[in-house]
Amino acid sequence: MKEFNKALSNFINDAAAGGAVRHLADLGYSISQIADELDYPISKEKIAGYMWEHFLNIGKISLEEPKASHEKASFIKEQDSFGRISFRRVTENIDNSYKKYVQCNFGKLLYKRDEAFIKQLEKLNPGDREYIELMPWPLTPVYHELDERMTRIKNII
Repeated sequence: MKEFNKALSNFINDAAAGGAVRHLADLGYSISQIADELDYPISKEKIAGYMWEHFLNIGKISLEEPKASHEKASFIKEQDSFGRISFRRVTENIDNSYKKYVQCNFGKLLYKRDEAFIKQLEKLNPGDREYIELMPWPLTPVYHELDERMTRIKNII
């Protein structure tokens, strides 16, 4: 029963706020700014989780070293003249050669409570600091697209 309630809660939260979180994250909003924009009460940790999943899905964050290009697979639903439904796999080549990535070890540094790292975090603006502290960074290095936010962070850390 606990699993069902948790799944239902996740579904309701995603339906109520997931799309808005993804949209606002794409616009560069901080976690707190997103929380302020939502009419639906949701924790900052959940917002960070939605952002993390979204950024992994769109390639802004990668758990492996990004390649210059990669294949993205999707499925197209087709119906024949007899009404039978089938799915066809379609691949698309994605060009990442224009994107720059930086390697981040934030998960390990946060886990170790590295004092020098914590002092550097204090120098960040509140939105960038919150981004580092609330996102679910793994203990292994990840690659983050060198966007405006990450450029600000890397200039201080």
